[in-house]
Amino acid sequence: MIVAHRILVVEDNKDLARVLKMHLEDLSLKVDLASDGVAGLTKAETGDYDLIILDLMLPGLDGMEICRRVRGKSEYTPILMLTSKSSELDRILGLEMGADDYVTKPFSIKELMARVKAIIRRVEGMQGNVKKEQEIIHAGGLVIDSGKRTVTCDGKAVDLTAKEFDLLLHFAGHPGRVYSRSQLLDIVWGYGHDGYEHTVNSHMNRLRAKIEEDPSSPRYILTVWGVGYKFSENIEYPEAE
Repeated sequence: MIVAHRILVVEDNKDLARVLKMHLEDLSLKVDLASDGVAGLTKAETGDYDLIILDLMLPGLDGMEICRRVRGKSEYTPILMLTSKSSELDRILGLEMGADDYVTKPFSIKELMARVKAIIRRVEGMQGNVKKEQEIIHAGGLVIDSGKRTVTCDGKAVDLTAKEFDLLLHFAGHPGRVYSRSQLLDIVWGYGHDGYEHTVNSHMNRLRAKIEEDPSSPRYILTVWGVGYKFSENIEYPEAE
Protein backbone atom coordinates (compact mmCIF):
# COMPACT_ATOMS: atom_id res chain seq x y z
CA MET A 1 0.00 0.00 0.00
CA ILE A 2 1.00 3.61 -0.49
CA VAL A 3 1.02 5.96 2.50
CA ALA A 4 -0.52 8.76 0.42
CA HIS A 5 -3.84 6.92 0.12
CA ARG A 6 -6.45 8.62 2.31
CA ILE A 7 -9.58 6.92 3.65
CA LEU A 8 -12.62 8.56 5.21
CA VAL A 9 -14.64 6.41 7.61
CA VAL A 10 -18.13 7.76 8.37
CA GLU A 11 -19.44 5.61 11.22
CA ASP A 12 -21.40 6.68 14.32
CA ASN A 13 -20.38 3.62 16.35
CA LYS A 14 -17.18 5.03 17.83
CA ASP A 15 -15.84 1.66 18.98
CA LEU A 16 -16.24 0.20 15.49
CA ALA A 17 -14.75 3.34 13.94
CA ARG A 18 -11.65 3.04 16.14
CA VAL A 19 -11.24 -0.64 15.22
CA LEU A 20 -11.53 0.17 11.52
CA LYS A 21 -9.05 3.02 11.85
CA MET A 22 -6.53 0.73 13.57
CA HIS A 23 -6.75 -1.98 10.91
CA LEU A 24 -6.70 0.49 8.02
CA GLU A 25 -3.61 2.18 9.44
CA ASP A 26 -1.99 -1.26 9.59
CA LEU A 27 -2.29 -1.16 5.77
CA SER A 28 -0.31 2.13 5.77
CA LEU A 29 -3.44 4.14 4.95
CA LYS A 30 -4.15 7.59 6.33
CA VAL A 31 -7.56 7.56 8.02
CA ASP A 32 -9.99 10.35 8.91
CA LEU A 33 -13.11 9.69 11.00
CA ALA A 34 -16.55 11.29 11.07
CA SER A 35 -19.23 10.22 13.54
CA ASP A 36 -22.34 11.74 11.94
CA GLY A 37 -23.73 12.40 8.49
CA VAL A 38 -23.24 16.16 8.42
CA ALA A 39 -19.57 15.97 9.44
CA GLY A 40 -19.07 13.07 7.05
CA LEU A 41 -20.49 14.99 4.09
CA THR A 42 -18.39 18.06 4.93
CA LYS A 43 -15.19 16.00 4.98
CA ALA A 44 -16.19 14.06 1.86
CA GLU A 45 -16.81 17.26 -0.09
CA THR A 46 -13.71 19.12 1.09
CA GLY A 47 -11.16 16.32 1.42
CA ASP A 48 -9.26 14.45 -1.26
CA TYR A 49 -9.98 10.80 -0.44
CA ASP A 50 -9.16 7.59 -2.28
CA LEU A 51 -12.01 5.72 -0.57
CA ILE A 52 -14.99 6.54 1.63
CA ILE A 53 -16.25 3.84 4.00
CA LEU A 54 -19.80 4.94 4.69
CA ASP A 55 -22.33 3.66 7.20
CA LEU A 56 -25.90 3.65 5.89
CA MET A 57 -27.65 4.60 9.13
CA LEU A 58 -26.20 7.84 10.49
CA PRO A 59 -27.46 10.69 12.69
CA GLY A 60 -28.05 14.00 10.95
CA LEU A 61 -27.79 12.76 7.37
CA ASP A 62 -28.03 9.16 6.19
CA GLY A 63 -25.49 7.34 4.06
CA MET A 64 -27.74 7.22 0.99
CA GLU A 65 -27.92 11.02 0.86
CA ILE A 66 -24.17 11.38 1.40
CA CYS A 67 -23.56 8.87 -1.39
CA ARG A 68 -25.88 10.77 -3.72
CA ARG A 69 -24.14 14.09 -3.05
CA VAL A 70 -20.64 12.63 -3.41
CA ARG A 71 -21.66 11.12 -6.74
CA GLY A 72 -22.83 14.58 -7.82
CA LYS A 73 -19.22 15.81 -7.76
CA SER A 74 -17.12 15.72 -10.91
CA GLU A 75 -14.28 13.89 -9.12
CA TYR A 76 -14.85 10.16 -8.69
CA THR A 77 -14.29 8.70 -5.21
CA PRO A 78 -14.97 4.99 -4.52
CA ILE A 79 -17.55 4.31 -1.80
CA LEU A 80 -17.78 1.17 0.33
CA MET A 81 -21.10 1.15 2.16
CA LEU A 82 -21.69 -0.44 5.57
CA THR A 83 -25.22 -1.48 6.38
CA SER A 84 -26.96 -3.42 9.12
CA LYS A 85 -29.79 -4.17 6.71
CA SER A 86 -29.55 -7.47 4.88
CA SER A 87 -32.37 -7.37 2.33
CA GLU A 88 -31.59 -7.45 -1.38
CA LEU A 89 -33.57 -4.23 -1.84
CA ASP A 90 -31.32 -2.28 0.55
CA ARG A 91 -28.19 -3.55 -1.20
CA ILE A 92 -29.56 -2.68 -4.63
CA LEU A 93 -30.55 0.80 -3.45
CA GLY A 94 -27.03 1.42 -2.20
CA LEU A 95 -25.50 0.27 -5.47
CA GLU A 96 -28.01 2.28 -7.50
CA MET A 97 -27.07 5.39 -5.52
CA GLY A 98 -23.48 4.88 -6.66
CA ALA A 99 -21.77 2.79 -3.98
CA ASP A 100 -18.96 0.66 -5.39
CA ASP A 101 -19.49 -2.12 -2.89
CA TYR A 102 -21.24 -2.94 0.38
CA VAL A 103 -20.64 -4.99 3.51
CA THR A 104 -23.52 -6.11 5.71
CA LYS A 105 -23.11 -5.89 9.48
CA PRO A 106 -21.98 -7.89 11.32
CA PHE A 107 -18.94 -8.44 9.11
CA SER A 108 -15.45 -9.85 9.60
CA ILE A 109 -12.60 -7.37 9.64
CA LYS A 110 -10.67 -9.72 7.35
CA GLU A 111 -13.39 -9.55 4.71
CA LEU A 112 -13.68 -5.78 4.95
CA MET A 113 -9.92 -5.31 4.64
CA ALA A 114 -9.88 -7.57 1.58
CA ARG A 115 -12.48 -5.38 -0.08
CA VAL A 116 -10.63 -2.21 0.87
CA LYS A 117 -7.40 -3.56 -0.61
CA ALA A 118 -9.22 -4.52 -3.82
CA ILE A 119 -10.60 -1.00 -4.22
CA ILE A 120 -7.20 0.57 -3.46
CA ARG A 121 -5.58 -1.66 -6.09
CA ARG A 122 -8.12 -0.38 -8.61
CA VAL A 123 -7.42 3.22 -7.55
CA GLU A 124 -3.69 2.65 -7.99
CA GLY A 125 -4.33 1.17 -11.43
CA MET A 126 -6.33 4.22 -12.50
CA GLN A 127 -3.72 6.62 -11.13
CA GLY A 128 -0.88 4.72 -12.78
CA ASN A 129 -2.36 4.76 -16.27
CA VAL A 130 -3.09 8.33 -17.29
CA LYS A 131 -3.65 7.42 -20.92
CA LYS A 132 -6.33 4.93 -20.03
CA GLU A 133 -7.86 7.41 -17.61
CA GLN A 134 -8.33 9.88 -20.46
CA GLU A 135 -9.53 7.34 -23.02
CA ILE A 136 -12.80 7.86 -24.86
CA ILE A 137 -14.32 4.78 -26.46
CA HIS A 138 -16.78 5.02 -29.36
CA ALA A 139 -18.86 1.93 -30.12
CA GLY A 140 -21.87 2.40 -32.36
CA GLY A 141 -24.10 4.89 -30.56
CA LEU A 142 -22.15 4.58 -27.29
CA VAL A 143 -19.56 7.11 -26.18
CA ILE A 144 -17.70 6.09 -23.01
CA ASP A 145 -15.41 8.63 -21.35
CA SER A 146 -13.26 6.70 -18.87
CA GLY A 147 -11.74 9.85 -17.36
CA LYS A 148 -15.00 11.63 -16.64
CA ARG A 149 -16.80 8.29 -16.12
CA THR A 150 -19.68 9.38 -18.34
CA VAL A 151 -21.65 7.51 -20.98
CA THR A 152 -23.93 8.71 -23.75
CA CYS A 153 -26.06 6.49 -25.95
CA ASP A 154 -27.29 7.94 -29.23
CA GLY A 155 -26.49 11.39 -27.90
CA LYS A 156 -28.36 11.00 -24.61
CA ALA A 157 -26.63 10.84 -21.21
CA VAL A 158 -26.88 7.46 -19.47
CA ASP A 159 -26.90 7.39 -15.66
CA LEU A 160 -24.88 4.34 -14.57
CA THR A 161 -23.87 3.14 -11.14
CA ALA A 162 -20.15 2.70 -10.44
CA LYS A 163 -20.17 -1.03 -11.10
CA GLU A 164 -22.37 -0.72 -14.19
CA PHE A 165 -19.87 1.77 -15.61
CA ASP A 166 -16.92 -0.50 -14.76
CA LEU A 167 -18.61 -3.45 -16.46
CA LEU A 168 -19.40 -1.46 -19.60
CA LEU A 169 -15.92 0.07 -19.79
CA HIS A 170 -14.27 -3.33 -19.45
CA PHE A 171 -16.50 -4.94 -22.06
CA ALA A 172 -16.12 -2.09 -24.56
CA GLY A 173 -12.36 -2.21 -24.17
CA HIS A 174 -12.28 -5.92 -25.08
CA PRO A 175 -14.86 -6.48 -27.88
CA GLY A 176 -15.46 -10.10 -28.80
CA ARG A 177 -13.79 -11.54 -25.71
CA VAL A 178 -16.02 -13.82 -23.65
CA TYR A 179 -16.03 -13.51 -19.86
CA SER A 180 -17.58 -15.88 -17.37
CA ARG A 181 -19.49 -14.48 -14.40
CA SER A 182 -16.73 -15.52 -12.00
CA GLN A 183 -14.13 -13.75 -14.17
CA LEU A 184 -16.21 -10.57 -14.16
CA LEU A 185 -16.53 -10.75 -10.37
CA ASP A 186 -12.74 -10.93 -10.06
CA ILE A 187 -12.05 -8.22 -12.68
CA VAL A 188 -14.72 -5.65 -11.80
CA TRP A 189 -15.38 -6.33 -8.12
CA GLY A 190 -11.74 -7.15 -7.50
CA TYR A 191 -12.05 -10.11 -5.14
CA GLY A 192 -13.65 -13.54 -4.89
CA HIS A 193 -17.44 -13.70 -4.63
CA ASP A 194 -17.99 -17.45 -4.63
CA GLY A 195 -21.70 -18.11 -5.00
CA TYR A 196 -22.49 -14.49 -5.98
CA GLU A 197 -22.70 -14.91 -9.75
CA HIS A 198 -26.27 -13.60 -9.52
CA THR A 199 -24.71 -10.22 -8.70
CA VAL A 200 -23.30 -10.10 -12.24
CA ASN A 201 -26.67 -11.11 -13.69
CA SER A 202 -28.56 -8.37 -11.86
CA HIS A 203 -26.02 -5.71 -12.83
CA MET A 204 -26.04 -6.90 -16.43
CA ASN A 205 -29.83 -6.74 -16.60
CA ARG A 206 -29.87 -3.16 -15.31
CA LEU A 207 -27.01 -2.13 -17.60
CA ARG A 208 -28.78 -3.53 -20.65
CA ALA A 209 -31.99 -1.77 -19.66
CA LYS A 210 -30.09 1.52 -19.76
CA ILE A 211 -28.06 1.16 -22.99
CA GLU A 212 -30.00 -1.27 -25.18
CA GLU A 213 -32.95 -0.21 -27.33
CA ASP A 214 -34.38 -3.71 -26.83
CA PRO A 215 -32.80 -5.41 -23.77
CA SER A 216 -34.34 -8.74 -24.75
CA SER A 217 -32.41 -8.58 -28.04
CA PRO A 218 -29.21 -6.73 -27.06
CA ARG A 219 -26.92 -5.10 -29.59
CA TYR A 220 -23.93 -4.35 -27.38
CA ILE A 221 -23.55 -6.88 -24.57
CA LEU A 222 -24.36 -10.38 -25.74
CA THR A 223 -25.00 -13.55 -23.75
CA VAL A 224 -22.82 -16.52 -24.62
CA TRP A 225 -25.01 -19.34 -23.40
CA GLY A 226 -23.34 -21.67 -20.94
CA VAL A 227 -20.28 -19.41 -20.65
CA GLY A 228 -21.00 -15.77 -19.85
CA TYR A 229 -21.07 -12.47 -21.73
CA LYS A 230 -19.17 -10.56 -24.41
CA PHE A 231 -19.24 -7.13 -26.05
CA SER A 232 -20.23 -7.49 -29.69
CA GLU A 233 -17.31 -7.35 -32.09
CA ASN A 234 -19.68 -6.54 -34.97
CA ILE A 235 -20.43 -2.98 -33.83
CA GLU A 236 -19.21 -0.32 -36.24
CA TYR A 237 -16.43 1.67 -34.59
CA PRO A 238 -15.92 5.21 -35.95
CA GLU A 239 -12.53 5.80 -37.53
CA ALA A 240 -10.20 8.08 -35.63
CA GLU A 241 -9.95 11.57 -37.11
